Amino acid sequence: MQDERQPLEVERTRELLAQAGIDRRVALTHALRTGSTNADLAAPTGSAAAAHTPFTVLTTEEQVAGRGRSGRTWSCPPGAGLMFSVRADRGRIPAERIGWIGAVLGLAILDAVRPLLPDLRPVTLKWPNDVLVGPRKLAGILAEMGPAGVVVGSGINISLRTDELPRDDATSLRLAGAGPVDRAALLAAILGSFVARFDRWEAAGGDVDAAGVRGDYRAVCSTLGTDVRVQLPGGSSVTGQAEDVDPDGGIVLRTPDGAHTTYRAGDVVHLRPADTLPG
Repeated sequence: MQDERQPLEVERTRELLAQAGIDRRVALTHALRTGSTNADLAAPTGSAAAAHTPFTVLTTEEQVAGRGRSGRTWSCPPGAGLMFSVRADRGRIPAERIGWIGAVLGLAILDAVRPLLPDLRPVTLKWPNDVLVGPRKLAGILAEMGPAGVVVGSGINISLRTDELPRDDATSLRLAGAGPVDRAALLAAILGSFVARFDRWEAAGGDVDAAGVRGDYRAVCSTLGTDVRVQLPGGSSVTGQAEDVDPDGGIVLRTPDGAHTTYRAGDVVHLRPADTLPG
């Protein structure tokens, strides 16, 4: 079997970006090991060339301080995943709408991984931005603002075995039925879709409905229509049916008394099926 855990072929990734016509708009760098690709790109440093490029991408083989939402740790054996972050120039997108960038990347990841999996394996997004294959987590996405601009990153489990998974409800492309994965081609496909989707969003002035972002997200969000438990800071929780995602990206819950309440991702500790015990 092909060794999928060789270092990323960076030059070939650049060639694939050139074939897609976006190489002049994407500055790609690669580190064998770093603390966090998000933290690196969020810092107010970088080359002059990268500063004038709409999209700056950092990939790595190993993160020693990888993290997800609410500071949760995340790790992956070197070469077994695809770990990367993108710093984007938000252009005409208003600051109050830029939080949708995580959904834009999530949709791009779905575009790229679906062709790699058997047709019967559903690939969806769990609110706000986890990528699922069936009920299991394939990738997480974290978006944040830093001194250098908005940064969105992801870690995708590629060739992890069951004993290497970071949590019991996780999966990898290999475990989900994919064959050997060309990480350079996968990264190029994700970036190609991300840039195209981001461009439509930016051209619409950040309007997620005009750009099709919210509609596309609703269509693949497996949270909608299900009964969920929203765990809030301080230990309290609310149960209800997830009915919609509003234009600001909040999840709209209909509680048993018929009331509708919207929760923002930053205000939610966990969102789980309603029959899951709190904690």
